[in-house]
Amino acid sequence: MVHTKGREKIQITLTATDKELSKEEKTLLSPDQHYPLLKAEKKLSGMIGMKHVKDFIREMYALVYVNESRANLELETTQQNYHMLFIGNPGTGKTTIARIMADMLKEMKIIEKGHFIEADRADLVGEYIGQTAQKTKDIIKKAEGGILFIDEAYSLARGGEKDFGREAVDALVKAMEDNQHKFILILAGYPEEMKQFLKLNPGLPSRFPNTLTFQNFSGSDMLELSKRMMAEKDYQPTESLLNKLHSHFQTLDYPYVSHNGRYVRNLVERMIRQHALRLLEQGEQLNKKVLMTLETRDLLIYEE
Repeated sequence: MVHTKGREKIQITLTATDKELSKEEKTLLSPDQHYPLLKAEKKLSGMIGMKHVKDFIREMYALVYVNESRANLELETTQQNYHMLFIGNPGTGKTTIARIMADMLKEMKIIEKGHFIEADRADLVGEYIGQTAQKTKDIIKKAEGGILFIDEAYSLARGGEKDFGREAVDALVKAMEDNQHKFILILAGYPEEMKQFLKLNPGLPSRFPNTLTFQNFSGSDMLELSKRMMAEKDYQPTESLLNKLHSHFQTLDYPYVSHNGRYVRNLVERMIRQHALRLLEQGEQLNKKVLMTLETRDLLIYEE
């Protein structure tokens, strides 16, 4: 069930570009019924460049809600497959969104416990025959009632034909078939590598009906994110620094995997370190303004 008591109703109105929406076209979402969705959307509201993610989460919620409503009216329903693929470059928010999804599905009673198990190749692949199947079985057992999130899933295939990673993939596929409603599996990874990974086992693609592609940040997204990060740390950039950042972000070649949220965080942290070194070496008197102001000379750009 997705009902939560004791909360006031709110109205979310979607505005049209060409004409005013009629009363019938307005969307009324009551926290009494839709608290899990509104909670997830609140977490997403502060995230940059996530419109497609927000649409995906709302779609997943609607699927569960409508299916439950049909069951309540004794209409035909089918058990849904909630296994997912999260495809995107580093720093685009895959792990964060997986955690938000786990919390929402727990609120909706789709998964019993809602715990989040994060695993990688080392957790699944053994060093000798028979070890991999047991390690994978143990991880799946731990994930029952929750979500199993495997980042860089393609690493399971990196060892070639004789690698035990293939055994782990086969065990996961079997578990998805035998225990498909006991846990939810999310496989995540980079776009090109995941294309090759899905060819590893013929049964893989068909078992993931829900694919979410995480887009790279635009130059404007990266500038906005850097401003937020600086503000959160009580730093204020000069106008010239913002202009230089803007120019830099516009020149980046966005298919490169490093130029996302992680890249911005590293850049901001580097500016803060350079700012501290500058103040130390200048020996000037420190006051609140000096301690908070990041200048153009604090921006050092390296190839990553």
